[in-house]
Amino acid sequence: MARRAEDLGAAKAGMDRVRLFALAVLAGAFIALGGVFATVALAGTVQAPWGPARVLAGVVFSLGLVLVLVGGAELFTGNNLIVMAWAARRVTTPQLARNWVIVFCGNFVGAIGIAGLVFVGRTHEAGGGAFGSTALAIASTKLALGGAQAVALGILCNVLVCLAVWLTFSARSTTDRILATVLPISAFVAAGFEHSIANMYFVPLALFIARFDPGFVVAHGLAGHADALSWSQFLVANLVPVTVGNVIGGTLLVGIVYWFVYLRPVSHEPPVSTRP
Repeated sequence: MARRAEDLGAAKAGMDRVRLFALAVLAGAFIALGGVFATVALAGTVQAPWGPARVLAGVVFSLGLVLVLVGGAELFTGNNLIVMAWAARRVTTPQLARNWVIVFCGNFVGAIGIAGLVFVGRTHEAGGGAFGSTALAIASTKLALGGAQAVALGILCNVLVCLAVWLTFSARSTTDRILATVLPISAFVAAGFEHSIANMYFVPLALFIARFDPGFVVAHGLAGHADALSWSQFLVANLVPVTVGNVIGGTLLVGIVYWFVYLRPVSHEPPVSTRP
């Protein structure tokens, strides 16, 4: 599994820019589609018990990573595992940074593109407005996080995401990949951990609703949620700290740990005797 992760990381780092960006756009769109599914699962659950509704949302959100891993796409958070190839000196620091920057930007384009299509499709009016109300509630909750809290939740999130990716390195079939993915992803969503790429869908969709459909906001009494949303707040107070947390969780707590355990060069020379 460790060697497979290293080989895959080296291949990802050497991919040409156009192909890498296109696959990153797909990944952002796939994660956003998982976000759409999760919003549907949460919509209208105000009176439902807190835990079961969130677990259901986590299970269906797994669609996003399943599409990435089975369909084939480049996801920033999963690509944090390229650090294993970097630690093995098969990938340079500029190559690592190049991959992360291109993939992060492509993910943003794909995720916000789906958010725009969902808004234009008037999906926020579904369920008598339950979908849109839930979307605004999700986004306002995310933007209310403190900086340290957002970093911590980002760390926890990408530990689980990268562990899901790590588990798929042992898969021998599509079924194996799906089963390995669902539980870790369900856990991070249910617990309320923060995923930078998912937030590129959740928050922009809410911003589109708040800015371009004020009638919907007023009709459903959502002014409080809408007033808490802004692009600057999203980019500075949420996306940046969550991304920092995701990188720490994925690289240091998963990638580097597994590199240290399984790939770190170890001397096999016998110990030197100190006896005379």
